[in-house]
Amino acid sequence: MRVDVLLGESTPAPSEVAGRVVVVIDVLRASTVMVQALANGAKAVVPFAEVDEVVATAQRYTRDEVRLAGERRALPIPGFDAGNSPQSMTSELVRGRTVLMTTTNGTSALLASHGAQRVYVAAFVNLSATAQAIGPHVRDGGSVLVVCAGQDRRFALEDAACAGVLVQEVARARRGIVLGDAAMVARQLGRRYATNPSRLARDAQHAHTLTGAGFADDVHFCLTRDSIPLVITYADRQVSRERILSAA
Repeated sequence: MRVDVLLGESTPAPSEVAGRVVVVIDVLRASTVMVQALANGAKAVVPFAEVDEVVATAQRYTRDEVRLAGERRALPIPGFDAGNSPQSMTSELVRGRTVLMTTTNGTSALLASHGAQRVYVAAFVNLSATAQAIGPHVRDGGSVLVVCAGQDRRFALEDAACAGVLVQEVARARRGIVLGDAAMVARQLGRRYATNPSRLARDAQHAHTLTGAGFADDVHFCLTRDSIPLVITYADRQVSRERILSAA
């Protein structure tokens, strides 16, 4: 049983995800947006790498069946229904609809997970629920890869810290787990933020960037732990809710 972490400098290669349980993390903000959209009744979230792919796919639906969401340089894409803000994923906007989504980092990381045995999407808001869902895979001896989306192919503190807390939780499920070097580094970071992720609003560079761009409320929302006890998975090119767990 092995747990590895990719810290955001690159997307995973097919050989790195093949046959493994993969967890994709983009705390600020794509993972959190997906969790919130599904919590508020979206049928599914479909990730895309490019804006024109979203626009082309939307033409296959009636206008009321889909909502277009995403960002470039943290700002909403002109003509889309929503940006990359979890607070924009209201029930009025998304309930019963499919959200077609593209972001700078998170959706590309998710698309790179094809070939995995199973894929989860995690953030601080659903961290404990995700760790609990991964537990049976770990106890059965499965191999886990945690993929941090990062920021423009660079390390992002908030993703690594979230990954580290997840690693710590997963490691408790079974003795003898082997941690890769990056997983050990992430676990050390996770210990600093496990009980108070909101400290990342002060420490993480991307949190400062978003706050400066007027998204301070988003930062606060994204750095609240276990506020949405929702397990979500990515399969058949769609992100969907697996099950709701009772709050710990």
